[in-house]
Amino acid sequence: MSYYFCSLRHLAFGALAVWCLKVDAQTTSFNGIEVPGVVITHSPAASKVFIGSPSIAILPNGDYVASHDEFGPMSSEAISGTTQLFCSNDRGKNWRSLSTLQDQFWSNLFVHSGELYIMGPRRGPSKNPQTRRDLLIRRSTDGGSTWTTPTDATTGVIAIHPPDSAGFHTAPVPVVEHAGRLWRALEIPRGGFRPVLISAPLDSDLLKAENWQLTNSLGHQPSWLPNNGFRFWIEGNAVVGPNDQLVNILRVSVRADEQEKAAVVRVVTREDSFQLEFDPSRDIVNLPGGAKKFTIRYDPVSASYWTLTNVVNEQNFDPETTPGGIRNIVAMLESTDLIHWKTRSTVLQDLTDVKKIGFQYLDWQFDGADIVAVSRTSYPDGMGGAENFHNSNFLTFHRIHNFRIDSQSARD
Repeated sequence: MSYYFCSLRHLAFGALAVWCLKVDAQTTSFNGIEVPGVVITHSPAASKVFIGSPSIAILPNGDYVASHDEFGPMSSEAISGTTQLFCSNDRGKNWRSLSTLQDQFWSNLFVHSGELYIMGPRRGPSKNPQTRRDLLIRRSTDGGSTWTTPTDATTGVIAIHPPDSAGFHTAPVPVVEHAGRLWRALEIPRGGFRPVLISAPLDSDLLKAENWQLTNSLGHQPSWLPNNGFRFWIEGNAVVGPNDQLVNILRVSVRADEQEKAAVVRVVTREDSFQLEFDPSRDIVNLPGGAKKFTIRYDPVSASYWTLTNVVNEQNFDPETTPGGIRNIVAMLESTDLIHWKTRSTVLQDLTDVKKIGFQYLDWQFDGADIVAVSRTSYPDGMGGAENFHNSNFLTFHRIHNFRIDSQSARD
């Protein structure tokens, strides 16, 4: 059974907006606006610096660390990515600024062997072909206050800008353990986005490039969906499947009239290398919300895979907008096989304005019986609101209590 805390918001033209947050009634009053969740930080639209790439990790002592990067015309993304980090010592109720990193963009936090890491490219998109977008990793031994500095192949520059490409593309995506290695997905923009995975032995020094190995990359064909509807694939999730097969599950951009999909790329071992394989007749699956970035994680308690996605339904469907541009509803989905997905509940929604409201790019972790998440949020702020659904003005924290209740109720 699902429970919601709902609020009515009066609009200037007399209408009402309804937003709902499953289970946790936490909101933040911001300039007289009740913003869903806990506001970690805010950047007004007028600054032209927008909040992107939310990520969250839980430290061994139970503290939470969250991060986001900065994008937009007044940010430094094209030259040197900026990532801001925050910490909560009370399970997400309050947050404080922790540190700022330069040359870090589209990055994810993860904990390995008791230490905190962050991984991502040096910068964002740039029109200057001389600007490099290498893949970097940093380590923190004090919970994110201080970090190693990647300067070469022994200190965290683990993969150099691929030739004849725009460098590495990625987002805050999972790092998983499989067959004695750590795995992470990313893409190489070369004639379209080409998925690739990078991995290193569990017991190796993750700051040394010699310990990391890339798979081959794969291109795509528009004809994989009707009417040449397979536009691109990005922001993959490394996931260990139910048969112990490592896969990369990617967001697929589709046409406005197409049901949302995900692509399941398989990782196979051949001699001393790891290879990606994809069969479009078998490996394109229906996934509500699959046209936007999502995170998939496996829960051994329920023996299921879970994700939070921006679904499109009869409440927010717009025939003139591609599914990738509709991000005002967040649903929680469950699967036992990574192929068949069931929507278990609506977690967040605001139907006011699909062009200006967004709860997107949610990264999340299991925390006992709960899910804790951070969102790149576009929402009213008493200062004109977000520029649009994409150019977010908030980083917000959310807790979904007792998330497995939805799964058990559906099975009973």
